This record gives sequence, C-alpha cells and structure tokens, in this order.
Amino acid sequence: MMRILCLKNIFNTFAQNRICSYIMRKSNYDKFPATRTEGRLFRGWDAICGQLNRDRRGPLAVDWYTGIHPEEVEPAFTSRFTRIVRMRDLMKSEAEIRRMTEPFMTDDVLFGYVTKLRIRDFFDPEKLSEARESLRDAGPDTLILGTGAALVMPGQATLAYLDMARWEIQQRFRRREVEALGVDNRQDPTSVQYKRGLFIDWKVLDYYKDGLFQRVDWWLDTNAAGDPKMISRETFFRGMDKTARKPFRVVPFFDPAPWGGQWMKEVCDLDRSVANYGWCFDCVPEENSLLLEVEGVRFELPSQDLILLRSREVLGEIVEARFGKDFPIRFDFLDTIGGGNLSLQVHPTTQFIREQFGMPYTQDESYYLLDAADDAVVYLGLKKGVDRDAMIEDLRAAQRGEIVFDAEKYVNKLPAKKHDHYLIPAGTIHCSGGGSMVLEISATPNIFTFKLWDWGRLGLDGKPRPINVERGRQVIQWERDTDYVKERLANHFEPVAEGEGWNEIRTGLHPNEFIETRRTTFSVPVTFHTEGGVHVLNLVDGEEAVVESPDGRFEPFVVHYAETFIIPACVEHYTIRPCGRSEGKSCMTVRASVRFHA
Repeated sequence: MMRILCLKNIFNTFAQNRICSYIMRKSNYDKFPATRTEGRLFRGWDAICGQLNRDRRGPLAVDWYTGIHPEEVEPAFTSRFTRIVRMRDLMKSEAEIRRMTEPFMTDDVLFGYVTKLRIRDFFDPEKLSEARESLRDAGPDTLILGTGAALVMPGQATLAYLDMARWEIQQRFRRREVEALGVDNRQDPTSVQYKRGLFIDWKVLDYYKDGLFQRVDWWLDTNAAGDPKMISRETFFRGMDKTARKPFRVVPFFDPAPWGGQWMKEVCDLDRSVANYGWCFDCVPEENSLLLEVEGVRFELPSQDLILLRSREVLGEIVEARFGKDFPIRFDFLDTIGGGNLSLQVHPTTQFIREQFGMPYTQDESYYLLDAADDAVVYLGLKKGVDRDAMIEDLRAAQRGEIVFDAEKYVNKLPAKKHDHYLIPAGTIHCSGGGSMVLEISATPNIFTFKLWDWGRLGLDGKPRPINVERGRQVIQWERDTDYVKERLANHFEPVAEGEGWNEIRTGLHPNEFIETRRTTFSVPVTFHTEGGVHVLNLVDGEEAVVESPDGRFEPFVVHYAETFIIPACVEHYTIRPCGRSEGKSCMTVRASVRFHA
C-alpha cells in the first residue's frame, strides 16, 4: 500500500511578504458590530437575581437553550428558593431519548436527517402533567429550572430565558463541556455533537423558542462564562425592532482549517499567533450572533432570533413565502493565501438532499475572488471526455490510500484573479486552490459538502477527514465539462446599467440557482431598491462606505473593506457612497438577493 504523506501548510518569509503586499491599509474591519439599544442591563449574578426577585410576585421559571453551563447557572438561582422543580427530572430517560432520536442521527459520522420532533416529545407526559398541576398555585418560593420550564410554569410566574449563541455552543462541544437535549454526549466526537445539534436539538429548540418570544420577561446572555448579563423584554424587543429596520451586520467568527491561509489575519486584525485562519462566517444567521449594545455593554444573542421574530421585515413577504423563517443567503470567507487547496468536493442536488437529509434546498454556491496571489487557481467542472468509471475508481483507490488522486487528469484547473466570479451550481465538482481569498456566496443548508479527495492530508485533529466518494458519485453532473464551464460558469459578466461615476454588472448566478448577484462600482452616491426582498452585500473594494436612507428611516451606517452587511427588505430603498478613507475615491460592492424571476 502506498503511503500518502500528510500535506502541511507552508508559510515562509517569501509568502508573508507577498501577502503583506496585498494589505495597503491598516485594518478597520469591525469584529464586534452591534445595534445600540436604549434600556437597562444587569450584569453579574447578584445584580441579575436581585432584579428578578424585586420584579416578581410568583414563581420564577428559568428556561434555557442547550449549551449553557449548569454548574455556573444553577447555584446562582437555587440558593434563593425553598422549592425547586428541575425539568431534567421530568424528561424521558436518556436511553429512551437516544432510541427516539436514532433515526435522525443515523450511523453516519457527519450527516443526519432533520427531525420533526418537538420539545414535548423529550418529556414524560405523566410527569409533565403532574408537575403542571402541582405548580398551579405555586408562590414566590418556587423555582422551575431547565429547558422546557415554560411548559409547566403557572400564569403568575416570571419567565427568564438563557439564550446561547451557536458558535459558542460549538466551542463548548470542542471542549466537551455541555450536554445535548436529554443526552450526555460530551464524550462523543465534536462532529457527532454538532450533528445532533444541527439535525435535532437546534431544530427542536428554535421551534420552541419561536413560541416563547411574547412570554419571556427577561433575556440572559451567559456566552462569556462568569460574566452573565440580563435585559428586559422591552429592551429585547426594542433591539430586535431597531435591527430589523436598518442595515446591520451579524458577528463574524473565524476558524482555522487544514488548508487555511494568512490573509484574514491582516485584513480582519486576528490573532497572529494562530497558525492560520481558513474560515470566516460573516453572514450565516443560523450560526452567527447578534450584538445589542445596552448601556455601553455588548449583549449577545443568536442572530437567528431576529429571523424567527421579524422574518417578514427582514426577508420580505415574497422571500418569507418561499423559505419560511430560513435566511436563504450565506456569505463566508475561504482563505488559502499562504495555505493549500480546499478538498475536491461536490454538493448534493435538491432531490438528493431532500430525500436523504430532509432539507428543502441545497447548497448552490459561487466563488467570488476577493483577492488572489499570482498563481491562484480554481478547480471547476470535469475535463471534456473523462471516463467517469475510471475517475470514480481512482477516487476510491485514493480513499483507500493506494494512490494519489490525479485531480488535473479529470478536473479543469483555471487561473483565478481578483474580482473573478465562478458559479458552482449543485452537482459541480470544484474547489478553491491555494493562493485565493474567496468570498463564497451560497445558499445555506450548512454542512452538505461531499469531499471526494483531500490531497492526502489530515484534519486539524490529526485524523483523516471524512471522504464521501459514494455519495458524491450519485450527484456529480457529468455534463458539466470544460465547454460547459467556459460557457456558463466562469466570469459571465453582463453590464446592467451605468451613469456618471458608477456602473453595475450582473455576475451571476447560474440559472439553476435562486440567488442573483450584482457588482457595483461607484465614486458617487448610488441608490438601490430592495424590491420586497432582503439584500446581502460585501464591500469588496474601497476602505469605507456609508449606507444612508433617502427618507431618514435609519441612521447612516458605515461599512469597511471586506465587511458583509444585510439590508432588510422593509428598508425599501437606500444609498451607498464612499466615505472616510475612501472619500473622493472609488468603491465596489457585491450584492446578492433572491431571484424572483428567471
């Protein structure tokens, strides 16, 4: 058996000098964007519990999302009450819950099936009924504690909810700190913990939380261990309403990758001691956080709360009718400058993802080159006339470690330069090569990538990353060859409109994809109309620009180079112009929206 050497990212002085030549500015990228919100904020357990005791006359119900630290939260509350009802005691046994959720977990290391379970399915019906009856006349000495507390609390109770950002939950998975809903899975691999969250717990709890918004009296943020914060219902709604009616950004998060690069360290001002950063998720509302700034303090919530609560205002009626309370557009960064190739991969077709995983749509996507080294490339589509059987057999042999897969024998390797745009409808083999800074514009079904070949390298955990040749071969669109790529996928720029000091071109996406993208270059104010749907933009060139309302609906909103920002549908119309460091210069945005018509 042939031994394949693990490939390592090499970042030497030459590469560093080359990367730094791209960075002609001091970073002004805002890593903690927040909506300033009027209201009061209580910080620390003494202040929080003191306010909760002053505010209520009946029992206190403390409900929470998975991912909180019980060892921190429970002592803060329990010492103050004589009667305590723990919701975990009312749940079904762990064995029952594992059996109940097994069909959705499946036996795959990565992929499950979206559950249709609801929060009540996790509780013993008799225990739940008995608890509800026993609490009917409960007084202020009673504490109801844990996920599902609102299911049994009486009408006179005060409800506090401990929300949790999904990215922080994932960090706690990696540290094996938190349990799942009714299951102690802390010793499971991180990928399996994430799978249970994605396919089961988060679906169940988001549906449950969506019914609680009008009932919660107090919202708590315990994302930073030892630094709890609390805001009132009124402050929460004030922040949600303000955010939903103006341009806003969610909180970006960054993560290393086996192929990760060095570009984001400089542009986004990240920790230089970390080996690399491959990923940045800067517009994935299901995953990102939203910050409210109350009394000068940041209060962190899942940005999904805004979509659940204000989907009509943010998405627009037409987009909401099509996608419900899912935010359908995803922007993220893939940094391979000073790094290596991504895995050679393919995304499932809509039919496949619906049948196999219970998802309504798939991860159609595109690569917009935010920056590129001289030798940057994109692998895209199959070479004309490839033998599909031979290719699959070579992929299988590479998966077994018998050969090194010859990607260039089967897949087109295209030179890539700054501001290129490559379209990648589902079923198209692709990957970004080393030396690229990709703004990935895609739909948002999360982890649905079938890796076909990973260049013989190991993951950050020192283990081979999961390869999915057998699934991949079922969705590869073999007709997407060299001619198809040139004619339909590579840099299809179409002028749309222009005026003095500005122009706009259509850059895609492919007709199979529901996302439309436009690139606008401007040195003067330009006006955009949402036309009833949400817009997502990134400032892909220029250092600063300001988004303004022609009729004063929102305060001026400043964005910086490489920042992604969201324009809610209800804004209707807005202008963008260069400002600050870019005053008198030219800027460029890429704008994505849901395509209503072919």
